[in-house]
Amino acid sequence: MSVTDVALPAGERFPEPGPAPRTAGGLLRSLAHLLRDPGLALALLWVGLVVVAAVAPALLAPGDPLAVDTAAHLHAPSPGHPFGTDRLGRDLFAETVHGTGRTLPAAALATVIGLGAGTVLGLLAGFLRGAADLVIMRLVDVLLAIPGLLLALMLVSVLGKGDTVDVGIAIGVAAIASTARVMRAEVLRVSESGFVEAARTGGARWTRVVLRHVLPNSMGPVWVLTLLLFGEAILGVTTLSFLGFGAQPPTPEWGSLVSSGRDFLGSAWWLSILPGTVVALTVLAANRVSRAFDGERTGPR
Repeated sequence: MSVTDVALPAGERFPEPGPAPRTAGGLLRSLAHLLRDPGLALALLWVGLVVVAAVAPALLAPGDPLAVDTAAHLHAPSPGHPFGTDRLGRDLFAETVHGTGRTLPAAALATVIGLGAGTVLGLLAGFLRGAADLVIMRLVDVLLAIPGLLLALMLVSVLGKGDTVDVGIAIGVAAIASTARVMRAEVLRVSESGFVEAARTGGARWTRVVLRHVLPNSMGPVWVLTLLLFGEAILGVTTLSFLGFGAQPPTPEWGSLVSSGRDFLGSAWWLSILPGTVVALTVLAANRVSRAFDGERTGPR
């Protein structure tokens, strides 16, 4: 007997089929939506530039970012040096662009760890319930009781400093708790739906119920959370790098670039302000895109 052969309680019905594949007309409507929302268009453009900087920095800043030119010591921003130069005459724009390839992968690693582990824990807690839910959520409560940055500092101190991979792991572990709570809440909601009860009544194995019905229908808020966590991970990685736990000089990284210019704020403001602005714009763009996805998922409010 299949799941669809099971009679549902009065008032309940199986969910409607998913949306049809997007056609050319749907793509044109999406493009029109972007044109009506210049903020979202600019956010997507900025995210695209940042991704290009991480994958192929030479396209935006050709040349060696560590090339020293003592004659260009602390030059202010100019057409030849859009971000100015540092105390060794190195082009700050090139350092910022090439530093993207260190900061973004660490933030992506942190996001994958936070989402992956948090999704699994939230799924198990919400579906199994009972003792499993109690143990997992008490662990989540312990993680939430410790400020995320403090927890990341503790972990990166244990893992050792000087490697952005260790920084990404530390930030990712600190992000597990928030994802687990969101996932658990969605799993509890979906588990009470009629189609899940029908699948159980029809004799489907619990693994099939989880993977075929509960998990796909619980991932919506988690996907929206992805870009928010990515923005928070960028801030976390930059902060730890600023404190000296990331890649060590002269390797360019966003946090270390901001840190190296703090002693020159009075005479060479661009050393910290411009890389810091890049960080802020990237986080804001990620949050803006995340809000757009949330709006598409929930509809008008």
